[in-house]
Amino acid sequence: MDFMAFRCCVLLGILLAGVTHGLEITSGGPTAIEKASGESVKLDCRFSLAPEDSGPLDIEWSLVAPDSQKEDRVIILYSGDRAYEDYYIPMRGRVHFNSADPKDGDASINLTGLKAADTGTFQCKVKKAPGIKSRKIQLTVMVRPSKPRCFSEGTSHEGKDVVLKCLSAEGTSPVKYSWEKTTDSKLLPASAKLDPLTGTMNVKNASASASGTYRCTASNRVGTDECLLTLRVTPLPTRRASSPGAVIGVLLALILIAIILFCCCRARNKKKYEKETSYEIREDVPPPKSRVSTARSFTSVGSQRSSLGSMSPSNLHEYALKTQYNKIPSEEYDRPPSQAPVPPPGRLAGPNLSRMAGPNLSRMGAVPVMVPAQNRDGSIV
Repeated sequence: MDFMAFRCCVLLGILLAGVTHGLEITSGGPTAIEKASGESVKLDCRFSLAPEDSGPLDIEWSLVAPDSQKEDRVIILYSGDRAYEDYYIPMRGRVHFNSADPKDGDASINLTGLKAADTGTFQCKVKKAPGIKSRKIQLTVMVRPSKPRCFSEGTSHEGKDVVLKCLSAEGTSPVKYSWEKTTDSKLLPASAKLDPLTGTMNVKNASASASGTYRCTASNRVGTDECLLTLRVTPLPTRRASSPGAVIGVLLALILIAIILFCCCRARNKKKYEKETSYEIREDVPPPKSRVSTARSFTSVGSQRSSLGSMSPSNLHEYALKTQYNKIPSEEYDRPPSQAPVPPPGRLAGPNLSRMAGPNLSRMGAVPVMVPAQNRDGSIV
């Protein structure tokens, strides 16, 4: 009897529990979903009702706040036999109920045009008094790698190190890179070193066999993309000897430059000489005459005659050799011809006679004078 009583109690408890908790979430799908940006996703939330659940049906989908201090954000709502799909502005037009009539037991929603900002925890809450049930789904929206850019660094000469790089501008980490050769033997050079995280392949001491087409593939958990690169490893350039034509051309150019410089310098010196000559003062031009009184002129004439009379033949010659520019020019040229001083006899003798005779003496204002002949000892003949 005791065993039969125990079975009855267990059966009664199960029945009471079914009556008390008539509303149930029946979805058994994954609670963590990863999707790529731009794709669509279905967040499953199916439920079942019991006859005891007689209250109004309310379905609410919300985005759970990562901080417990903040409120959850409602993104879509079904209440009073009506769906409200424009509740959350960032997802407006992208979130809809999967069923046209959610009260039939399908509270699932579809989210289209996924963005990285849609990543978060979504909660489905079904209310029908007295039952309340909820289900959470973690959604991660990943960005697939963008088309990578393949390029090389360094000189692609034999014996040099060549670096091949591959880089995607966008993509949710971790993004992994791989390299493969698509031509010839399709084998990477033996000295190649790969870095799958940075997309770099370093080829040490590259040889001509490393030439070919390479493909880089960037991938993460939601997508892949690739790019191609053609590598040509060439021999080191050699320095060529200068050809005779180049040497002759250089020499001709230097000669032409030298001729131009010489002509320029000569023209400059000629111009400078002409400029200096135009300002030169001629020596044969007499200086301006001074205004000296007539009395002073006659006095000078008398003194010169007396001095000439007292001179001996020996010192007359020395007097003739002295320059006439010791005299004041104005006194000589202002003196009338009749009163001009008589040149000493020694001046008229000797090799200077041809220069001092005739017109030259007249021009100097001299008057011809008869001088007696003398012997060598100075006596008059």
